[in-house]
Amino acid sequence: MHLNLLRRGTSLAKVVVESSSRTKQCTAPIRSFQRCCTRPFSSTSASFQETTAQPSTPAASTRIASQTSEPLRSLTAGLADPPPVLDENEKQVDWTRSFHGLSAEAFTEEQSAILQQELDAEDIEVKPDGIVYLPEIKYRRILNKAFKPGGWGLVPRGETIVTQRLVTREYALVAGGRLVSVARGEQQYFDPEGIPTATEGCKSNALMRCCKDLGIASELWDPRYIRNFLKEHVRETIVENTITKKRRKHWMRKDDVIRGPFKEITDPIRPAYSQPAARAPATPAKK
Repeated sequence: MHLNLLRRGTSLAKVVVESSSRTKQCTAPIRSFQRCCTRPFSSTSASFQETTAQPSTPAASTRIASQTSEPLRSLTAGLADPPPVLDENEKQVDWTRSFHGLSAEAFTEEQSAILQQELDAEDIEVKPDGIVYLPEIKYRRILNKAFKPGGWGLVPRGETIVTQRLVTREYALVAGGRLVSVARGEQQYFDPEGIPTATEGCKSNALMRCCKDLGIASELWDPRYIRNFLKEHVRETIVENTITKKRRKHWMRKDDVIRGPFKEITDPIRPAYSQPAARAPATPAKK
C-alpha cells in the first residue's frame, strides 16, 4: 500500500514539474515583449539609426539645394560664346582666323550692278536726332538679290565682349565661299536685361559696315549726299510729350506724320523776357 502511494506521489510530482516548465515556455515571449516595450530606445544604437527617418522641412531642402546648385552668372560678365576651334586637318575653312579668297576674284558684272545700285530716297529713313540710315532688311534684300539666299553669311570671328554700357563683336562677311569683308559691330545698352537685344543690334551694325566694302548704300557715308537729302526730304520741328509735357527738337521725313505720345508744336515759344519797344521822343509843348 505504501508502495502504491509512493508511486502515485512520484507521478504527481512529474506532472507538476511538466506543467510548470510548460508555463515558463509560454510566458517567456510575453516577458521579453514587455521588456522591449518598457526599455527606452537609444538614439546611438545602430538599429535605431537605420530604421528612423529624419524629418525634412521645405526650408531645409531649399537650403541644401541652394548650397549644391551653381550661382547664376550675370550677362555683364560676358556671354562666353567663343567660336568653335577647328582642327588643322578639318576640310572646312576656319573663318575665325582665315582670310580665304579675299580679293581672289572680282564679282560678275550683274552682281556688281546690284551691289552698287543707287539708293531710292523712299528707302532711306531718319532718326529723331537727324541720323539717316537704311533699314537692315534692305541690306539683306540686296545681298539675297546679288548672291541668292544661302550664298552668303555673317560669321563671328571672336567672342562677344560686354562692357558696362557696350556690346561689341567682330564679324566676317562670306559670299560664294570666300571672305569678302571684316568689321566690328557695336551696340549700346542701358540695362543688363537688354544685353540679348544689344547682341542682335551689334550683329546688324557689323553687317552694315561690311556692306560698305561692297558698295551697298555707299551714299550714306557721303556727307554731301546726307546734307542734300536732309534739305530735300527731311524737316525739323518741335514736339511735345503729351504725358510729361516736355518739348524737344524732332527730325522727320516730310511725308511722315508724328505719332503719339508726341504732338507737334506749331506756335513758337515766347521768350521769358522781351525788351520793351523804344518810345518816340516827346515833342516840346507849344507856348
